[in-house]
Amino acid sequence: MFKDYGYAEEGQLGKPYNLRLLKRLAHFAIPYQKRIAAGLLLSILITLFDLTVPYLTKIAIDQYIVASWYRVDSGRLTDPAYRDLTERYSPLLETNSVHSVYYISNLNIKKIDPADLHLLRTQGLLSSERFYRVGRDVKIERFLGNDRNAFDEMTDGSFLIPYKLLEHLPEKAILKIRAGDVHGVTLIAAVFFFLLLLSLGVGYIEYYILEFTGQRIMLDIRLTLFSRMQSQSLRFFDRHPVGRLVTRVTNDVENLNEMFKSVFITVFKDLFILTGILIILLYLNWRLALICFILLPVIFCITFIFSSMAREAFRELRATVAKINGFLQERIGGMQVIQLFIREKFQMEAFSRINHENYLAGMKQIRVFALFMPAMELFSSFAVAFLIWHGGGKVIQEELTLGTLVAFISYIQMFFKPIRDISEKYNIMQLAMASTERIFEFMDSREIIPEPESPKTPANIRGHLVFDRVSFGYEKDRPILHDISFEVTPGETAAIVGATGSGKTTVVNLVERFYDPDQGSVILDGIDLREWSNAKLRGVVSLCMQDVFIFAGKLEDNISLGREELNSEAISYAAETANARPFIERLKHGFAQELDEGGASLSAGERQLLSFARALANDPRLLILDEATSSVDPETERLIQKAISQMAKKRTTLIVAHRLSTIRKADRILVMHHGRIREQGTHKELMDLGGIYFRLNRTKSPGSRDLLIQNRSL
Repeated sequence: MFKDYGYAEEGQLGKPYNLRLLKRLAHFAIPYQKRIAAGLLLSILITLFDLTVPYLTKIAIDQYIVASWYRVDSGRLTDPAYRDLTERYSPLLETNSVHSVYYISNLNIKKIDPADLHLLRTQGLLSSERFYRVGRDVKIERFLGNDRNAFDEMTDGSFLIPYKLLEHLPEKAILKIRAGDVHGVTLIAAVFFFLLLLSLGVGYIEYYILEFTGQRIMLDIRLTLFSRMQSQSLRFFDRHPVGRLVTRVTNDVENLNEMFKSVFITVFKDLFILTGILIILLYLNWRLALICFILLPVIFCITFIFSSMAREAFRELRATVAKINGFLQERIGGMQVIQLFIREKFQMEAFSRINHENYLAGMKQIRVFALFMPAMELFSSFAVAFLIWHGGGKVIQEELTLGTLVAFISYIQMFFKPIRDISEKYNIMQLAMASTERIFEFMDSREIIPEPESPKTPANIRGHLVFDRVSFGYEKDRPILHDISFEVTPGETAAIVGATGSGKTTVVNLVERFYDPDQGSVILDGIDLREWSNAKLRGVVSLCMQDVFIFAGKLEDNISLGREELNSEAISYAAETANARPFIERLKHGFAQELDEGGASLSAGERQLLSFARALANDPRLLILDEATSSVDPETERLIQKAISQMAKKRTTLIVAHRLSTIRKADRILVMHHGRIREQGTHKELMDLGGIYFRLNRTKSPGSRDLLIQNRSL
């Protein structure tokens, strides 16, 4: 029941990645490459801040909060059976001041191979008792007395005391002994806070730069796209609905902006985070990291499945949105007809069906996301639970530090967020690539009226128009005009009449060079229109159309249309010549009156007079009136007739009319029938001839329907 409305390609998102499109898109980014590079560098900097935070936590825990040392049996290490162990791990050991005992820190224990660590513990070479290292600036005797067996002095002057003694000291004593740890934790907290502030500032600058650059690129693309659209011939607009063109300049360009912000930069940042996390995890504990990496194939498989399902759901959603857009555009434009025939209920039912399709497509997309997101959260929680179970056991066995485990958990939780982001951005990229293809498809369209390489301009512009054996059709194999030839001399008023579909408006389109003839030539002042400059031709020829388009804005702007050469005097003179000045002066603000879209506040006759003034404003040598009086009342028609009589004295005038009363005073009347000129002459000559023109005049009020009936009977 519902037509495509020209939006079907909105849903075609399953196209392969197109490097050519990205290269063309990158062309618009070249002027801003320095800003983009700065944004990428800032993104890398922010990523480094994010990766640093968990590592700072690890340092705070391992070096200050739970820092500990363990005694190693130095006597037994000299045994030849343990010579290999001694040589391998001696750089990790520190000795006391008398070189009688070795100690190893909890940070260095994790550097020992797990098999060797197990051997050291089972053989009793490594004690399970934990020691705390006190700085040499602390007077340890004040807290433990002179009992030298309570602590052990190291070669650098520091002291190692058992944790069991430290735990029984008063709180103030513990704070003084561990003042260095408190200072270290405070310093790390200060660095942490500084990084947060720095990340906030850098993030603001990054966001501003990327948004500014993205908006500038989109601005350039919109300007280029609109410029290309304006340069197209009317044949281009015959094939493309208005809604499709508006979608290209608005929605599709915004999709590109979303891809630039959410895909190019964010995905780059996410990949950098993923790579950084993998490297850090391998550095912290490569064995535990490899165990965690077992989940990666499963995660990527789920992500791939989700992307495929989401792409299909998104395709259906976009297709239904396109239907809604097309339906609303058509129905709102035809609201007068809907209300006239009381079809609101029927249209509501039709819209309800389309809207329900959109609802179902939206729910399908929601179900896909509702399945994927919890699945990713489940795997994230599973990975954390595994780390707590497996990593916690390693911490208990002193094969892994507590800080490393905490950092692992933080990095694993951080690891899943970029994966979720990348999978979500995949659909944005699919949509944006589809939009990119459609945009460049429009940019590559060259349905333009070509400009001559060396334009010619007659020395004396008089408005001498000649059609020389012209044939033309809007579609191939369906000609509208057949071998048309006629001449309109300078200062002559010629009229073209005929039944609907006889080719009158097509003649006007060729004179204005909206189209070029398939055969023959249209000549103005001795020069083929294809050799005229389009801008020069538009300044010489003016057209007043049957369907008047009024832009929202000031009335005077609707006459000048932004033509800088037209001052207020020229605008006022054009309005006076078109007999539009009386109704303009009746308006509250006169020429400065703000008009609504389409000139809704003006009557049909007033809009027609305004259009006539617009056509006369640049004082054309050839004036074309295409059904200019078909929708006006007799009084307005009389005003237009008076204006035509005034202006025809010094310019060539070509009139296309259904109302034959408006062209009776024309110097010559051309009668068209089925794309051919069947009769020509003055009103009296044609009436005396008793042919087609005579029969057209027999109808009292020949509207378009009457002429169509006559056309069938002629």
